[in-house]
Amino acid sequence: MMIISEVADMGKIVLRLDRVMADRKMSLNELSEKVGVSNVNLSKIKTGKISAIRFSTLEAICDTLSCQPGDILEYDPDAESEETEE
Repeated sequence: MMIISEVADMGKIVLRLDRVMADRKMSLNELSEKVGVSNVNLSKIKTGKISAIRFSTLEAICDTLSCQPGDILEYDPDAESEETEE
């Protein structure tokens, strides 16, 4: 699943938390407990229904999943935007 968030006219940010979690075989509940972020907020990050993320949250996710921010966030200037409801 690829979730895309439009950022002005500069391209799209593709969120790939679901893929990294699947690669690490980690559930949303487990990640939530280890990171200290609610299931609801992690679910919003996972589904791309966010407009911002705190560096401290990104750092905790990367530390827990042993990954880099670029594994979770990707800039794609050619991606087509999906409609997301907020």
